[in-house]
Amino acid sequence: MLANYFPVLLFIVIGLVAGVVLLNAGRVIGPSNPTKDKNSPYECGFEAFEDARMKFDVRYYLVAILFIIFDLEIAFLIPWAVVLDKISGAAFAAMAIFLFILVIGFIYEWKKGALEWE
Repeated sequence: MLANYFPVLLFIVIGLVAGVVLLNAGRVIGPSNPTKDKNSPYECGFEAFEDARMKFDVRYYLVAILFIIFDLEIAFLIPWAVVLDKISGAAFAAMAIFLFILVIGFIYEWKKGALEWE
């Protein structure tokens, strides 16, 4: 049973090793000449002029909700689609209910105008 997870473990190890090697290679090979301007906070090419605790438009949060809706949909829909021919009718109905709830969330976002930018 654990032998089935070996490719996943191998993939994780290779990913971690590649990440560590590439990050350190950038530090070793790349030029390092920090100045006061290079180490200063950077925001879109100009100095910050507003308070960091300013209020955001509600559409920002609606877009975040929309992202969560689609992220959840994909996270559950792909594994479900892979085993679609092996599942029962109850599992199919559960996924249909889940997708219905997500569609309701999408319709809510649409009605609130989160998909329209000015």
